[in-house]
Amino acid sequence: MKKGFTLIELLIVIALLGTLAVALLAAIDPFEQFRKGADTGVRNTTQEIFNAGIRYYALKNAWPTGWDAITDTAATVETITPEVVIQPLIDAGELKDNFIELAEGSLDAIYISKEDATLTNSHIAMCFDPQSKSFSEADSNTKFTSADYSTEYYGPVSDATGECAVNGGSNTACFWCIY
Repeated sequence: MKKGFTLIELLIVIALLGTLAVALLAAIDPFEQFRKGADTGVRNTTQEIFNAGIRYYALKNAWPTGWDAITDTAATVETITPEVVIQPLIDAGELKDNFIELAEGSLDAIYISKEDATLTNSHIAMCFDPQSKSFSEADSNTKFTSADYSTEYYGPVSDATGECAVNGGSNTACFWCIY
């Protein structure tokens, strides 16, 4: 008597393992995991810049020089300009000297807006457009807003397309924000 597996038994086991592997890959979705990791990096960079700005304001009772160059119209947001937004924080010692080099990949995804032109009693918002489902479909306690800051600066904004979908509206073009 010879002991071993038949060819049919081996093919069945291989087919079952292949099916399980495909199901696992579909559940994990590696591209979604990559987008989630990228969003986490951008969120951390956004928080770091924002916190450095708050520390600067707490020490000097003013926003950094150059921040008044940020577009002040309520309905616009603009991307982070390292020379204008970050360099004053580096010069003040609130961010590391090599912060721009380390955050280079994230800076294009971060947007900044302010409430008024003079920054007197103004508020800064730093936002990014999440690419992953887990960030886009976060709970309603997450600070989301549309790109239109004109009607309501704090929290989700109602505009022509409605509030952010994550907060029960229909607007899917929403940013994750800190302000």
